[in-house]
Amino acid sequence: MTEPERVAIVHEWFTGMRGGERCVEAMCELFPQATLFALIHTRGAVSATIERMPIRTSFVQRLPFAGRHYRRYLPIFPLAVSRFSMQEFDLVISSNHCVAKGVHVRPDALHVCYCYTPMRYVWDQYEDYFAPGRAGLVTRAAMHLARGPLQKWDVRTAANPRHFVAISENVRERIGRIYGRRADLIYPPVDVSRFILSRRDNGYFLVVSALVPYKRIDLAVQAATSAGEHLIVIGTGPEEGWLRRVAGPTVEFLGWKSDEEIRDYYAGCKAVVFPGEEDFGIVPVEAMASGKPVIAFARGGALETVVEEENVRTGVLFRQQTVEALVDAMRRFRELDFDPEKMRQFALRFDRPRFKENLSAYIHARWGEFRTGSPQVQS
Repeated sequence: MTEPERVAIVHEWFTGMRGGERCVEAMCELFPQATLFALIHTRGAVSATIERMPIRTSFVQRLPFAGRHYRRYLPIFPLAVSRFSMQEFDLVISSNHCVAKGVHVRPDALHVCYCYTPMRYVWDQYEDYFAPGRAGLVTRAAMHLARGPLQKWDVRTAANPRHFVAISENVRERIGRIYGRRADLIYPPVDVSRFILSRRDNGYFLVVSALVPYKRIDLAVQAATSAGEHLIVIGTGPEEGWLRRVAGPTVEFLGWKSDEEIRDYYAGCKAVVFPGEEDFGIVPVEAMASGKPVIAFARGGALETVVEEENVRTGVLFRQQTVEALVDAMRRFRELDFDPEKMRQFALRFDRPRFKENLSAYIHARWGEFRTGSPQVQS
């Protein structure tokens, strides 16, 4: 069976190295001949592996203030992605949490969507982004008008990929509920080897996150302030100013740090706090790779990684997304014992080499079926 030679990888934006970009990085290693597409690319913001690939951007790249405020152009993202030409490519992999799956491919090309979530801004987490207090009046009014058309576009273009792959059971359920499509499951990669197994406790709780509304970092900040706990927050984002204003003296904001620095902060913390509902959540697995437990909200992807059973305990779950519930979880955490070796062993289930092996086997199997005339669409 011939290998796919002309490969495109479509991602929404390259503005930093987060979970989605880690997935694309691994895809680049699997398909070094690929051409990358993104609505916007900030040079130097992603890894050398990605930067050395040919990257084609959309007209959004040239719009005013797009470098910092590209999310404000959300209503025109569907138009931007539809203008990418995929005519020269036999295999298209869309790395999708917003609009990447909206690309149009040739009828005789294979389109596989690795899906982090259906467009979160217009579905389950709309209020987290656009409720009063989360966005300005003009933004809320614009999104009120744009939400319906974006939802219709998102559902309509769910027919574009021949195959969907979800990053978690949580996302697989969402794809079925919103798109009416079946999805396979491949967990995203965590480079376990990057992290140090540590028994050190320097007395602080840790948050590693983009400071955006749905991450609910406000809960961690307010809980630590209320309980007088030392909390270190690593990350930047539009919520930073407001979070600094509500934080007490026990909360430190360090901005973004290098991978090496983040690794050291993991190694020194007592536990990582993970207060949002995530599609999967790579940060908890990074914490476990460091031998550190996680205090997490009991929804979404955390239910697939944070285990409370005594024999494989990896953290503590809180079941109401409130400051009081998180403070109580911090208290319960202090009463439990955790085995760093067992937590790291658990993290190996999501190790980067396993992701690459699983994704490579999956795509080549679908490619083989496609080339031999298997049915075109999953049901």
